[in-house]
This record gives sequence, structure tokens and C-alpha cells, in this order.
Amino acid sequence: MSNEPEQDTMRSEYDFSSGARGKHHEAYREGTNVVLLDPDVAEVFKDSETVNSALRTLARIAQAHVRIGR
Repeated sequence: MSNEPEQDTMRSEYDFSSGARGKHHEAYREGTNVVLLDPDVAEVFKDSETVNSALRTLARIAQAHVRIGR
């Protein structure tokens, strides 16, 4: 890693003067959980609804197994 300062690459036409830093931070933090699926898994689970349904089913099976195994 170099000790040289980073070069400014901001273009002059960018104008963030009326922007609000962190405006959507809380909403994003509360409602977003991005997970990347491997291509073979994405072939089977085409959308969030099918992924969530499969994971809920798996969670119920796992919880039932834990209860039975105690």
C-alpha cells in the first residue's frame, strides 16, 4: 500500500451541493439484505419469493429436527 494521497477523480460536472448524506441509510439498514446466489441456484430460484419460501421450509424442518433430537 502506498503512502501517496489518492488522486481526485471527481468530475467537475458532478454537483452534490443539494445532496443529503445518509438520507436513506436507516431504511436501507432495516429492510435490505442482499445475498448473491450461485448461477446454478439462481436457475432454480428465479425470484425472492421462491428463495424465501424454500428457506422458510428448510428452517421449519431444521427446527423440528432440533426439537425431536433433544
